[in-house]
Amino acid sequence: MSLIKQAFEICKKESRPALLTFTVAGDNSEKKSLNILKSISPYVDICELGMPHNTPVADGGQIQNCSHRALENGIKTKNIFKIVNQYKKYKFSKPIILMGYFNTIKQFGTENFINHCKKNKVDGLIVVDLPWPENKNFAKKCKKKLINFIQLVAPTTSSLRLKKIIKDSHDMIYYISMLTTTSGKLKISAKKIMENYKKIKKVNKKKNIVIGFGITDKTISSLTKADGLVVGSALCKTITDSLMGKKNPTLAAVKMVKKLKSQIM
Repeated sequence: MSLIKQAFEICKKESRPALLTFTVAGDNSEKKSLNILKSISPYVDICELGMPHNTPVADGGQIQNCSHRALENGIKTKNIFKIVNQYKKYKFSKPIILMGYFNTIKQFGTENFINHCKKNKVDGLIVVDLPWPENKNFAKKCKKKLINFIQLVAPTTSSLRLKKIIKDSHDMIYYISMLTTTSGKLKISAKKIMENYKKIKKVNKKKNIVIGFGITDKTISSLTKADGLVVGSALCKTITDSLMGKKNPTLAAVKMVKKLKSQIM
């Protein structure tokens, strides 16, 4: 059983959704982003780590700010793997999912990238601009190395397409709850999101489906019937606000994650 699947099993036994956080590798520096990961780790179930990109089309302003800082600090793909490698040696480490764009992978070399993921104990991959069925070959390569390739579904995904995506999925599916960039604000009601979520869940109840895009500490408690909830933009905003105010971003991130965890228990 993969570490990602194990994480969901633990949460189900505790009758709560998994808490997934998203931070950007190398924001504000390699060392500081690693420190944030380690510090929030005891309170989260799965960590998503963004691979910074200079044209992040699916990312809202908050994540773009973090990516910009990371790129300005000279973060490269090799540094991202170094962060993951060091993080995985930490005794409270959790499953880690790299999230980014296919261009980053292509520039590194597809086979080389997957091999580095395996070597550095990456548990999963989300490639936002590599949709199904174009991702089928890449997903198979990931599976051979025991790396979860995480499929994306949206409110507009047709029922036929949804069934095919879920059939091809690994241990986790990411439901993009609203058709916009990540921004830290829900554009539709939590009730509507859960209605859509339940339709997806009906296709295969055994699959772990997480909700992402727009979840904050103000909305998370309304979505606790999901298998997992991803908080990204809101956490990135907390880190940015802390840096702007010349405060400690690690302490600010931990405070927010603790609050999020308390709201889903």
